[in-house]
Amino acid sequence: MQYKRILLKLSGESLMGEDGYSISYPAVNHYATEIQSAIRQGVQVGVVIGGGNIFRGVNGMQKGFDRRQGDYMGMLATVINAMAVQEVLEAAGTKVKVLSSLEIEGVCEKIFYKNAIQYLEEGKVVIFAGGTGNPFFTTDSGAALRAVEIKADLLLKGTRVDGVYSEDPEKNPNAVKYETLTYAEAYEKRLHIMDMTAFTICQDNNMPLYVYDAQVNGNLLRVLNGEKIGTLCSNVKF
Repeated sequence: MQYKRILLKLSGESLMGEDGYSISYPAVNHYATEIQSAIRQGVQVGVVIGGGNIFRGVNGMQKGFDRRQGDYMGMLATVINAMAVQEVLEAAGTKVKVLSSLEIEGVCEKIFYKNAIQYLEEGKVVIFAGGTGNPFFTTDSGAALRAVEIKADLLLKGTRVDGVYSEDPEKNPNAVKYETLTYAEAYEKRLHIMDMTAFTICQDNNMPLYVYDAQVNGNLLRVLNGEKIGTLCSNVKF
């Protein structure tokens, strides 16, 4: 296996139910199965999940919420999603720890990187909830931060598109897919891979980022086995 420890970033929308806002059990089960496939191969897996299927702070502003308050509400939404994935994983026999930037007694522990690394080394899936714990930051930034903290070998961003394109492939069928990119190239081309804070954390700390279609069964294991099914971003030109 090419990678010993990974951080998987999933959007809250990836768990969205058919009603447009809740949690889809089939979706949670799919991602739990993907994570378990990696665990069985001896890979240590950390996970960050967004909360956009429940509440998004930026959208809350449009409805009259203060941005700070809305962002904290969004952080709590990520805890709910983390608990959902935890439940399905544990029901399937996988040990899980939910760590949150917002401590909620009886539900999850406060994030401390040394504890997170210990749990990973014990073979537990560690789900990081609560983003960075601060308003005005996205869960992309939280994912980049946690990947660096636990010294992951790779940060994976699971999307519904099979990599990074020159344009939105859903809007332009002639868009060009990149197999590899340096962070400098991605910045120069103004490719919106992650938000700028997350992007900078990865670039400054030499954290490679792999963007792939997480909705396809078996794709996580394909990435970990070295198959070129997405886009690899790093500081090194391949």
